[in-house]
Parts: sequence; structure tokens; C-alpha cells
Amino acid sequence: MAICNLNMAEFDTVVQEKSLVLVDFWATWCGPCRMVAPVMEALAEKYDGRVLVAKVNVDEEPALAQRFGVMSIPTVVVLKNGQEVDRKVGAMPGTAYESVLDANL
Repeated sequence: MAICNLNMAEFDTVVQEKSLVLVDFWATWCGPCRMVAPVMEALAEKYDGRVLVAKVNVDEEPALAQRFGVMSIPTVVVLKNGQEVDRKVGAMPGTAYESVLDANL
């Protein structure tokens, strides 16, 4: 499954449809965000059908970033049944996200 780009209008509907969602808050100008992008692509492929991997551009969706209290990027939030269960701030290796996803599947 490809990564889903979410905006404020569709966020709640899409998140409620999936039991486990990984949301990458990012921006085009952010170097560490570009480093995390291939990791997100790999996670979307590895967890296809089990986890929705989504991206939110903080420049285009500042209200959504504010809603989640995103103060720096990249920030990756893991939602289980619509509730935040974990958060990673800064560029991290794929294993950091995999361990959270595996624990919540």
C-alpha cells in the first residue's frame, strides 16, 4: 500500500477506518524529514494491509500539527484505535518504528 497523504478534512475519517496508523508529520524543507521518507516507504510496504502509513505536511496542515502538539519535525505519531500510543521525534531508523508497530499489532 502506498503512503496516504492526509489533510484536516479527511484525517479523522481515515484514521478511524484503520486500527493502527503511523503518521509522519513533515515538511518539504526539512532535511531529517527527507531522511525518514524512505523509511516510511519501506514501512508502508512491510506492513501493507496491517498498518496505514500516512504523512501530514505541517506547512499545508498547521492546524493538524497543532492538534497533535507537533513542535519539531519529523514527528511520527502512532495511533491505535484513534488514540496515540507512541511518538518519535527526530530522524530514527526503521527498527525504532517497527518495534512500536509490532507491539501494537
